Amino acid sequence: MRIPLTLLIAVAAAALMIAGGSFYAIDGALSLTSASLLWVGLMLALFLLYAKFGEVRSVLGKKTAKYGANLVVMITVFAGVIITLAVLSDSHKKRYDLSKSGRFTLSSQTKKLVKSLTSEVKAIAFYRNESGTMHAMQRQAARDLLEEYAGLSDKFKFSFIDPDANPGLASKYGVSEYRIIMLFAGDKQVKIGNEKEEKLTNGLIKLLKQKQKTVYFVTGHGEKELASTNKDGYKAVKDALMNESYQVKDLPLLQVEAIPPDASVVVVAGPTRDLGQTELDKLDARYKSGGAIFAMIDPGHPAGFATWLEGYGFKIQNDIIIDQQSQVYGANYLTPVVYAYHKKHPLTQDFTLASYFPLANSVYMQEDTKRGRYELALTGPNSWTEVDKNQLESGQAEYNEDHEKRGPIPVMAVTTTPAGSETDPDGTKREKYGKMILVGDSDFANNTNINLAGNGDLFLNTVNWLAEEADLIAVRAKEANVSPVILTASQGRAIFWIPVIMVPSAVLMAGIGVYSRRRWFR
Repeated sequence: MRIPLTLLIAVAAAALMIAGGSFYAIDGALSLTSASLLWVGLMLALFLLYAKFGEVRSVLGKKTAKYGANLVVMITVFAGVIITLAVLSDSHKKRYDLSKSGRFTLSSQTKKLVKSLTSEVKAIAFYRNESGTMHAMQRQAARDLLEEYAGLSDKFKFSFIDPDANPGLASKYGVSEYRIIMLFAGDKQVKIGNEKEEKLTNGLIKLLKQKQKTVYFVTGHGEKELASTNKDGYKAVKDALMNESYQVKDLPLLQVEAIPPDASVVVVAGPTRDLGQTELDKLDARYKSGGAIFAMIDPGHPAGFATWLEGYGFKIQNDIIIDQQSQVYGANYLTPVVYAYHKKHPLTQDFTLASYFPLANSVYMQEDTKRGRYELALTGPNSWTEVDKNQLESGQAEYNEDHEKRGPIPVMAVTTTPAGSETDPDGTKREKYGKMILVGDSDFANNTNINLAGNGDLFLNTVNWLAEEADLIAVRAKEANVSPVILTASQGRAIFWIPVIMVPSAVLMAGIGVYSRRRWFR
């Protein structure tokens, strides 16, 4: 059986054009190979049309050609609808994060911060403009992230500069490397290392802060050490606070006449020995003048410090909270899990993450809305306060309703006290309040536990509320502990074009071929 030459030419023309179009779609650019294939295929098709023009004209005049024309019109209309939907979807984007951890969704802190912008912030990203390389993937990741920020507020603008193509601009901004994002607001600027949400948001915080506030940590009584990288140290706390643009300093109370006036928050993190009366007097003076104190105690706390705290309304027992429900969450029964928070206090009203408190002491407070007294965080109903040390040491702890309390057990409470008024730099007069928060555990924020569930967010939110940085009270971005599959730009386009475009198109063309054969060549 002889195959007509015209049929061979038609097949060759179609194959060459399909191959050229495929190379163009995958490469993302019209290379010499794809252009040559498309050109040769098009020339063969035009030659075939010229050679068979008479037959084509006679076929178009038949009734069957009208049905074929209708089919072409329907396909064209369908393609037009698809293109229109694509254009509309590009201008009205809506993303859905279906990952289990929500790692492709901006954190609530980022959303809150960007939506609160009152003046323009501009980001300039310095990335190499190359296709098919790791640089292109990093550039796209940065663009995706910046688009998410820009979608939250029209005050956030961004642009890209290729340092290789624009060395003068890169030099102007002091950028001598790739993968850098610069943030600008007014005459202030912040340099960020890469396209991580955590880094970008922290940079935005530093950019927007009018004044860098200071958090002091009391030392000299066995408190947690800021410089310690041991499991129970507070080096991670110091780093986290500095990431939110705080200055962090030690405060040896015995060596100062008074708490420094620039102290936005004074932290007393789990003292193992009592503070002297003169030191307590300094804390008293600071609190009553409108200062903020963040205190943490542990089971076996110093009696004198506990008595001082009780003078401000806290009720403290010598106990340890037992929580059998903790074992369900992967912890032991000496690590109560907190998932109930006070919904009327600004610090905890939107907080929903579980937090873990290893070896926690109960902290009760009689609620008084007029005096700002609340129990902020409570354990579950299966917990209780264990006061029998012998049972604890033997591992046979049991609830005794005669002298132990059943959960929910508070592990965190707050009190406030009016402290007169002050005038802001803009002339606004406002009331001042002394604010104090007590947590019955200092280990929940140590180097081992700060990244556990909501522990770090709860600690930082507490400092932010005490420091009157309400915009920073939120859940922060977490580092995704994943191993992504790295694809080149060409591989990514191939994964899209082959299954989404080429295979369905082949099926469609096969259907058209079968239909045409049955209708026109019977």
